[in-house]
Amino acid sequence: MTTSNQTDKKKASRNNASVAVFCLALVGGMGGLAYASVPLYQLFCQVTGYGGTTRTNSTLAGIVATDHEMKVRFDANVSNDLGWDFKPVQREVIIKTGEQTKISYLATNQTNETLTGTATFNVTPQSAGAYFNKMECFCFTETTLKPGESLDMPVVFFIDPEIADEDETRNITSITLSYTFYPSKPTAKPVAKLESQPSVKMSQDILQDKL
Repeated sequence: MTTSNQTDKKKASRNNASVAVFCLALVGGMGGLAYASVPLYQLFCQVTGYGGTTRTNSTLAGIVATDHEMKVRFDANVSNDLGWDFKPVQREVIIKTGEQTKISYLATNQTNETLTGTATFNVTPQSAGAYFNKMECFCFTETTLKPGESLDMPVVFFIDPEIADEDETRNITSITLSYTFYPSKPTAKPVAKLESQPSVKMSQDILQDKL
């Protein structure tokens, strides 16, 4: 495949992703789909290439490191329904494109129950996703932690040097890799205490009217 064809393919993938992002946002906004959204998001990424899912390589074959440096920041989020502490071990690194890099996230179960979570990810700017290649990653796989247990979670990646060849991405100097953990199964939510107050107040109002 020629360089021109490869470039066209990447542009087409990014265009498809832009259209599909709207669809995902619409679905994600619907109530009751919080837990179904993880496998849905995985399927979405596999189909569109959004976030770099299809840019997964086990080796650096054919990739040559360059002198082009980029800053990569790391972000971590946890659903309110999962009692974990989740954070990157290092907040950012400066790397060269084409250079293999390994970083780590740390997850700790802060509850007294064994919990299982699944992580989704996102790469921003979105246009950089097609050039962000993950060689090792914990996303879309279930992770189980016992009460108080901590786990080091490595991520191995590289940035395709071709990111500097495209008009759309040549001026990008920093990329953010963000992960969000969700519970793999719904957790029981306690009933809010304030829910009983309206009926109590109504009874009091009725009593006052009768008096």
